[in-house]
Amino acid sequence: MTQAITPSITLYERDLDLWLETAIAQLKAGDFHNLDVENLIEELEGLSGSNKREVETRLKRLIEHILKRCYVNMPECFRGWEVTIINQRDELQKLLKQSPSLKRHFSKMFDDSFATALKIVRTEYLETAFPETWQFNRDIDTMLNVDFWE
Repeated sequence: MTQAITPSITLYERDLDLWLETAIAQLKAGDFHNLDVENLIEELEGLSGSNKREVETRLKRLIEHILKRCYVNMPECFRGWEVTIINQRDELQKLLKQSPSLKRHFSKMFDDSFATALKIVRTEYLETAFPETWQFNRDIDTMLNVDFWE
């Protein structure tokens, strides 16, 4: 008679939140011997990547709406675009305050974010002439505070 061996499912695979609570408790207690280091590293790498992707997404959306506000002649849409700009700036400021090192990523990803935002607005507004390059200052302080359309 053969008995099927069922592979054991780890806590990490069964319940991520409980695994996180356990890992936190182990770290606080200095119980490094029982710590699931491999999965902890994986989660930390994922967290870092997630923050970078959030900066990229918010920067792209910010640029997209600044382009709309500056170049698309639809006054009835200005308020909505400006609200989106305010929201994206606020969320970016929070991210960058929490993790100032993400400022390097913001600057590094600016050109790619602009290129994607430009594709989006050109697809959405075929009749509008958008510039090939960013026409304004691109430093973080300017991007998070200046209303380019005024």
